[in-house]
Amino acid sequence: MNIFDNSPRSIDNKGKLTVFFEDPFWVGVFESVSDGELSVCKVTFGAEPKDYEVQDFIIRHFYGLKFSPTVKVELKQTADNPKRRQRNAGKQMQNAGIGTKSQQALQMQREEMKTERRQISKEMREAEKQKQFDLKQQKKKEKHRGH
Repeated sequence: MNIFDNSPRSIDNKGKLTVFFEDPFWVGVFESVSDGELSVCKVTFGAEPKDYEVQDFIIRHFYGLKFSPTVKVELKQTADNPKRRQRNAGKQMQNAGIGTKSQQALQMQREEMKTERRQISKEMREAEKQKQFDLKQQKKKEKHRGH
């Protein structure tokens, strides 16, 4: 990469937060699109969050969020017409829930966490078995000490 290269580079980073009611809690879904790849994180708020509470949460906890593995997504180019943007914003406010790509990314994250949990619990079981085995061996040795 030449640092003096003046050719235009387009780094496409977009973020979106959707807050909706998923019985019995309010849930926020952070969607991050970077270079045509979607990554998602789901956060449970509990009670209905106020705008300033959501903003405070983003400021304090955004960099600590655990996003899902990336999923390829095709971005649609829309015109920069302000009326069109307003209509799209209205449509997004009407839509409840999260997009299918986001759901796929969340499912991938769940699967990843599930395999991680399984591996950790398996290691803990093995360690417990080894500990019990060592304890039995020690008791056997203690029984035969005096002979």
